[in-house]
Amino acid sequence: MPCNIRKKFFAELLGTFFLVFFGTGSAVVTLLITDAAGATGIGPLGGLGDWIAIALAFGLTVMICIYVFGKISGAHLNPAVTIGLLVTKNIALIDSIYYIVAQVIGACLGSLCLFLCLGDPAVAIGGLGATAPGLGVSYMQAMFAEFLGTFFLMMVVMGVAVDKKAEPGFAGISIGMTVAAVIVVLGAFTGASINPARTFGPYLMDMILGGQNLWGFFPIYLVGPILGAICAAFAYAYLAKDSGVCELPQPFNDE
Repeated sequence: MPCNIRKKFFAELLGTFFLVFFGTGSAVVTLLITDAAGATGIGPLGGLGDWIAIALAFGLTVMICIYVFGKISGAHLNPAVTIGLLVTKNIALIDSIYYIVAQVIGACLGSLCLFLCLGDPAVAIGGLGATAPGLGVSYMQAMFAEFLGTFFLMMVVMGVAVDKKAEPGFAGISIGMTVAAVIVVLGAFTGASINPARTFGPYLMDMILGGQNLWGFFPIYLVGPILGAICAAFAYAYLAKDSGVCELPQPFNDE
């Protein structure tokens, strides 16, 4: 592995680790507090405020990771985003493979460390923050919601971080707050993963550590986000075609 891609691999691993540890950690802590009060689920005590707190934990973590790791790897932190950039030729195929592997490993390590910090209740009560459709939400409804949430996220990524005409310095806050907004709206319906790695890590660690087996829901959080990212990447490329060149700025390139 060339030195350059090694650094990008490590940056993506660390960034996704922090995303899962702090993001899903906020969901686990919320569930533990709710359980201690004799209720179940996210929202019974704090209502939408619970989801806003979780959304801010995710959004702020994404924002910070973009400012820290963006100049090294671009801070994708999300296989769907990486695939969206791949199909629009904004990242090389071999690099995209390294990125996705790093993201998955980082997500698994984030979930494992969450268990090491909070113990068995993080699995038994918090489910390590694993995502699943809400009550009354069908499989296809959940997949469509994940598609829309990731479509919105990817459009913002293309507009503020990929397009060379984007204003510098705003990518972190714009993308982070987009993640937060999506979670506030979709959290109660699907858990608002919009990131296959973010769901994979808790699913795998839950299974290993004796928690629930939720793998039957995984296609929701794999197919929906990937299709959403691909469609958004092509849609933005089409919109930007006549208004200027749409390509990654220098820090994202391999050179």
